[in-house]
Amino acid sequence: MTPADMEARIVRYGDLVPCKTAFIDAHTPGSDQKENFTIIGGGVSESPDQHVHIGIPHGFNIGAAGQPPHCRNSLHDHHTAEVFFVLKGRWRFFWGRWGTAGEVTLEEGDIFNIPTGIFRGFENIGTDYGMIMAVLGGDDAGGGVMWAPQVIEDAADHGLILGDNGKLYDTKKGEALTNGVKPMPVMTEAELAKRPELTTRDVLPNHVARYLDLTALADRDPVTVIGENGVLRDKPGFEVSLITRGSASDAMHSHPYPSVLMPMRGHWRVTWDGGAATLAPGDTMSVPEGLMHNAVPSMTGEASLYHVVATGDPAGATWRG
Repeated sequence: MTPADMEARIVRYGDLVPCKTAFIDAHTPGSDQKENFTIIGGGVSESPDQHVHIGIPHGFNIGAAGQPPHCRNSLHDHHTAEVFFVLKGRWRFFWGRWGTAGEVTLEEGDIFNIPTGIFRGFENIGTDYGMIMAVLGGDDAGGGVMWAPQVIEDAADHGLILGDNGKLYDTKKGEALTNGVKPMPVMTEAELAKRPELTTRDVLPNHVARYLDLTALADRDPVTVIGENGVLRDKPGFEVSLITRGSASDAMHSHPYPSVLMPMRGHWRVTWDGGAATLAPGDTMSVPEGLMHNAVPSMTGEASLYHVVATGDPAGATWRG
């Protein structure tokens, strides 16, 4: 792999291309300033305007959400894992039929493996533009988004209709459902009744890991954050690890599946057979399967990096093993 080959697999934070019309709540007051980023994989955007940075299948998708203060993402669900870590800012995550079953506040570096089967939303409660990075299970990211009924109803009041083909139609622009496309049906009360209303006590111990705890655990060896034997035990089709200055190694190694490097703190020098590149917080690097490489901090100071790699397990509901 030449440096040019690998540069094509690096998405720099400053080069991220946002989509402001990605989802059904794009016109709904309180959610109309959010930006969606599809970094690796096709993502779950409902808009044809969504830019995909790297379309290579990895067994999972990498995305991001950027929002100004007080902007929120509406209640939704996926069929596969949705994992967030906070890159910048302070965020409140909430969940349940009406978003009132439970909530948790996450700081920079904290990570949340949200259980499948519950509606979830999030809000920037910081004082500046914030960014959260996301990992979605499966190459097709669970086949799209399931919205709480009130989200679909509110969106229609502001001109956006989601078709049963998964595409958005903006009636303010004169768009209409055609060729047999019907509005996406809302969930029935019977379907909604099957969804558990998990409390914060149900969710917090097994689905949230704090950055300071993880960096302490990764003082000598990388810590598996999400995985069959991770701090957060799950088999979502990928593993997430945290590497720090103390646990980074210059030993060359490879993985049988594509992997992704996402610096959280500090600058990291990635070396591979054929070249090297430096990554900063917010950058995302896709490493091909079988490529010998290493990643070590390139400057003094705090350094940490989230590492995501496919496992070959099928993507699906939260593992309860």
